[in-house]
Amino acid sequence: MCGIGGLLDLRRRPLEHLPQKQRALIHLLKHRGPDGEGAWATEDRHLGLIHTRLSIIDLSDKAAQPMHAQNGAVITYNGEIYNYRELREELRGDWNFRSNGDTEVILAGYAKWGAEVIHKLRGMFSFALWDPAKNLLWCARDRFGIKPFYYTVQDGVFYFASEAKALLPFLPEIDTDHDSLNEYFALQNALGEHTLFKGVKRLQPAHDLAIRAGQIKPRRYWDVTYGVDEEHSGHYFHEELKRHLDDSVKLHLRSDVPVGSYLSGGIDSSLLAILASRHDQRNNQAFHGRFSSEGCDESAYAEVAAQAAGKELHRLSISEQDFPAHIERVIYHLDYPTAGPGAFPQYLVSRMAAKQVKVIIGGQGGDEIFGGYARYLIAYFEQCIKAAIEGTYKDGHFVVTAESIIPNLVALKEYKPLIKMFWADGVFDSLDLRYFRLIDRFSDLSGEIKTELFDRRKMMEDFLTVFNSVRRVRHESYFDSMTHYDFKTLLPALLHVEDRMSMAHGLESRVPFLDHPLVEFTAKIPADVKFKDGNLKLMLKKAYADVLPQKIINRQDKMGFTVPLVEWFNGPLKPYLMDTFSSRRAKERYYLNADRLLANLDTPGKFSRKLWGFLSLELWQQQFHDRAGYYKNLANFSAKHDARPDTLLLAASS
Repeated sequence: MCGIGGLLDLRRRPLEHLPQKQRALIHLLKHRGPDGEGAWATEDRHLGLIHTRLSIIDLSDKAAQPMHAQNGAVITYNGEIYNYRELREELRGDWNFRSNGDTEVILAGYAKWGAEVIHKLRGMFSFALWDPAKNLLWCARDRFGIKPFYYTVQDGVFYFASEAKALLPFLPEIDTDHDSLNEYFALQNALGEHTLFKGVKRLQPAHDLAIRAGQIKPRRYWDVTYGVDEEHSGHYFHEELKRHLDDSVKLHLRSDVPVGSYLSGGIDSSLLAILASRHDQRNNQAFHGRFSSEGCDESAYAEVAAQAAGKELHRLSISEQDFPAHIERVIYHLDYPTAGPGAFPQYLVSRMAAKQVKVIIGGQGGDEIFGGYARYLIAYFEQCIKAAIEGTYKDGHFVVTAESIIPNLVALKEYKPLIKMFWADGVFDSLDLRYFRLIDRFSDLSGEIKTELFDRRKMMEDFLTVFNSVRRVRHESYFDSMTHYDFKTLLPALLHVEDRMSMAHGLESRVPFLDHPLVEFTAKIPADVKFKDGNLKLMLKKAYADVLPQKIINRQDKMGFTVPLVEWFNGPLKPYLMDTFSSRRAKERYYLNADRLLANLDTPGKFSRKLWGFLSLELWQQQFHDRAGYYKNLANFSAKHDARPDTLLLAASS
């Protein structure tokens, strides 16, 4: 796990101030790789690569990067190829390996198979590989976007980096992309390749770029194929799930340094922690964050899971004082405002874990693959009622009926405000539009932004276009449509948080649910096996009934790392909020009606989630736009910038 970056003159001219620019990239990515750094350039200086190293596999200097191949190729790489040992054996007759890690496997595989080596790689990765024989820079990102890759083209120069902030010194100006801001207000997430930084793009998951002769050619090299397997029984799917997941966990434990586990007390993290302990007794450290507020403390469940896994549980109690002390660093490391406040406690738990281990196992992907979000129940409940009224529920591909779903509706206990909004109008209309209403944040705005500047209709049309593009399953249930959409759009945003909050502390986070053989298998499982009777995560519960503690299987109050924002924002943190939004610059944001926002701070209760979106956006503006001069000065890097940039920025703001 590392930080990567580089720059390439598309006209093959020598790059001006190349060493300074490489140093700026290293400076802004050093937190991702505190164990070492390296820089390399072609003889004609039209290409420069950098690397910051977090040593996980092969801790020797032989695995340092940028790594040079016997054939002259050079790579800077971030990630883990979990099947590297098997690939090494396959390539041993064609390659004289000088290191014992996974980086050289990519170079050896490319030498034999060219760009098709990417189909052999099982893991998480982003990399740039220079092939001098073809004058080709080949850049690629893993199938799910676990590892990041950002790029921009300025004045004929292609720049890339693991984090968007590392590209800011090379932009003509730091500005907000308006269309992405429109998406942020609707979904609290930007869709597609564009980002909130104007001019900065992200390489999409399962895509690569071939850059040659001044041309940048992207392609999608993989996609999950959905197609319901109607031939096999539930027992078959349960047994195959166990085979795939056990194999994934075993591979994800490959490491030359200790591996720990996040442990929330939910099904996903508990299951992975237990399986990890069975495969590797060294995996005996687990990490959990808790709040003292009512309804926000899952530590009792985490303790049950830790005992079942035989792990030592490290608990971190998080208070309201921690929020103003750390939230600016959270936003700095995120690069962008994010969809939910869970990034804040995850940052703190990752910091705690990094003091004990260098690698950690997490449960991201389980909700999208196996149906863990309560909003699926809300949409399905309406469909069940409609079908029962019309007497048509036996005609379609319904997973649940109105009668069978009722015992599981207790999972919606904390979602009554969302249900009220969902059913405020348009009941029984097109379910596509109804699902958009469930995830749309525009409808919750009440004058805080200058709505005339934004186009909610366009956002709805864009949503429907993306939503329909992933609905390709023959005879799929609507449950499949919802999970497929979230897998393609919401999951990358969650993986963004997973990567940034761990790498802020030099901690590698691994996600065994996102092993592509496992995902390809689950894409073919019928919805009634995954979601029968509206029972969230039913398949995991049944397949691992003899592994998971019953207290965790039967719980109905999974919180999803709920932050007590209502209590904090309407209590001890209210002065902090008032100060933040009362500043001159906050009031001058072109999109904001600051007076309305400040007035709404007196609205108790439900305003907290919406306020989080505005707060993270404002802190993002402060971190990157209001301090644009800092980043511009980095383009001519000097020794005065040797301190950590987040420390420098926060000191400047105090």
